Amino acid sequence: MSIASDPYERTEVRDGMRITWHQRITMDDGLVLRADVYRPVDDRPCPVILTYGIYGKGVAYQDGYPMQWEKMVADHPDILVGSTNKYQNWETTDPERWVPHGYAVVRVDSRGAGWSPGFMDPACPKETGDLYQCIEWAGTQPWSNGKVGMLGISYYAGNQWRVAGMHPPHLAAIIPWEGQNDRYRDSGYHGGILSQFQQRWAKHQVVNIQYGRGDTAKKNPNTGESVAGPITLSEEELAKNRVDAFEELKKHPFDDEWHRSRSADLSLVRTPLLTCANWGGQGIHPRGNFNGFTETPNDTPKWLEVHGDSHWSMFSSGYGLELQKRFFDRFLKGIANGWDRQPRVQLNIRHPGERFVLRHEQEWPLARTRWTKFHLDPDGMALKPSSPVKQLKVKYDALGNGVTFSTPPLAADTEITGPMAAKLFISSTTADADLFVIVRVFDPAGKELTFMGSTDPNTPIANGWLRVSHRRLDPAKSKPYRPYHPHDRAEPLIPGQVYECDVEIVTSCIVVPAGWRVALTIRGKDYEYDGELSEFGKKFHYGTRGTGGMTHNDPDNRPADLFGGRVTLHAGGGRESYLLLPIIPAN
Repeated sequence: MSIASDPYERTEVRDGMRITWHQRITMDDGLVLRADVYRPVDDRPCPVILTYGIYGKGVAYQDGYPMQWEKMVADHPDILVGSTNKYQNWETTDPERWVPHGYAVVRVDSRGAGWSPGFMDPACPKETGDLYQCIEWAGTQPWSNGKVGMLGISYYAGNQWRVAGMHPPHLAAIIPWEGQNDRYRDSGYHGGILSQFQQRWAKHQVVNIQYGRGDTAKKNPNTGESVAGPITLSEEELAKNRVDAFEELKKHPFDDEWHRSRSADLSLVRTPLLTCANWGGQGIHPRGNFNGFTETPNDTPKWLEVHGDSHWSMFSSGYGLELQKRFFDRFLKGIANGWDRQPRVQLNIRHPGERFVLRHEQEWPLARTRWTKFHLDPDGMALKPSSPVKQLKVKYDALGNGVTFSTPPLAADTEITGPMAAKLFISSTTADADLFVIVRVFDPAGKELTFMGSTDPNTPIANGWLRVSHRRLDPAKSKPYRPYHPHDRAEPLIPGQVYECDVEIVTSCIVVPAGWRVALTIRGKDYEYDGELSEFGKKFHYGTRGTGGMTHNDPDNRPADLFGGRVTLHAGGGRESYLLLPIIPAN
């Protein structure tokens, strides 16, 4: 083992890798970030896979995220083969899978997190600037071939979208796996309604890994050191060194400059990319992954992959690893491995019973989609091919379970794959109302079909949300299947007046068997699965009966005197309320 002049940075050879712990990377303001670097023992120049994030480079997956780890390896035991798994780290890649394949892996603790000092402000512009500098540092080291790729989930994916738009010269390819790029719409405010996800997230995943927790933090099993820096600060000192992410979010109820500075401008992204989405991500990631494919320039080399299962499993599975290696071998090593013939879109088509069938396509949304309207008929609570002739209406409590419309049993197997939307005409007894729109599927016995989503084992087919005072559309950005709301102002309702509302529903996929029914629920609160929960569903901290921790119950954002009362849903007689579904004809 060699000891550098730095009291913490050191290099050793172990498990077939040359590892530098706490590598110094100095930012333009003089702050020193710390990284762990894993690379081949022979020092040959190689491409670099880099992550920069908040979850602690030294936190062992098995120790920091035991429930997720245990479920993942139970479902995908191949992950345990071919690696000691001692260096597994949440939402980043396993260096033992990549270093023998001729790659270096660099994990950087973001400013204020883990071993990097500084003020912790998640996803702020300063972080993106740091990331740019880390990429350039990695691309110019003597052990680097000058090509840097980024590969990671969620936090380690979202910042890929932002930094790619800045065009770091050494960034050669990105794989944003289940990662958002619009901080307002993807996770902060769903349809203008405040999401409580960041409140849970900060408690479970952020404050416990802040730099300065020292002796009170978990230990890195490979080094025996604290995963949150060499010093121990008081709770008061720690609080002064970070923002309260949720309270800061609450200060920005509209899509203002604060949100834009934490979002990506996808029109600027030119880096070759493989964007990987989860059908069950619903309230946090898939919108970003699909938009990352459709809204980046057409001449950007880009591919879309979509899968199911949990948020973390497919990334580490043999399926994910093979896909990632083929892409990076092509763009970071220049290997002619046939990737250029890879179809632009790779879908795992979802069927009941957690069954997925791989299929390749050439575009997204699929060109052969039959955009089909299922009209709401309050007389019988049905979804029908045409709108009722006469005006009809149905009322529900504005904070209640709402109403459900259903198709008759389907005559044939029916594939629904793509973005969805609903057009609703509503009136309220108050000056505002929140719409929670859920696409659901029921078997012939009336049992609801749910799936293991990204963060919840009982995720419905699809969700959409809209605060009615945010109903105004941006016509330039809206599409029939994806209404786009600017969310830049509130336009209160006149009680009793009818308003036309277009609701974006997050992209999903399901092949509904013949004899099953498709349903649309419109309610005034979050979806709640009413079936029996598994042990994982009962214990997992993001398991909230179907929403995956993305609930919308903050009393400051949804005061009962404004969002209580009664909502009336209108249909027929010229008011065409409908669910728009992407029906895919059989080949």
